[in-house]
Amino acid sequence: MFAVIKTGGKQYRVEAGDVIVVEKLPVEENGAVTFDEVLMVGDKVGAPTVAGATVTGEVMKQARDKKIIVFKKKRRQNYRRKNGHRQYISVVRITDIAVA
Repeated sequence: MFAVIKTGGKQYRVEAGDVIVVEKLPVEENGAVTFDEVLMVGDKVGAPTVAGATVTGEVMKQARDKKIIVFKKKRRQNYRRKNGHRQYISVVRITDIAVA
């Protein structure tokens, strides 16, 4: 059975045992996390969420993503700015999908 959850402003299609990379969650490594915003479970579609449905997972790692380069330029103005950015991420293993 699969579910669609919403976290960090994004939606993820998950099944039990999946490993997903999401925006940083305020949970320590090896801690449990529960996603309450479940938009869909199997063939049940929520309006906007499925009542009583939860998805639980385990935070495997708190890390930072690859660096992206932010380069701004205005032509003919001698204006160039170069910055780098590394987003904080959480790696989560989905353990259970429960529907009440």
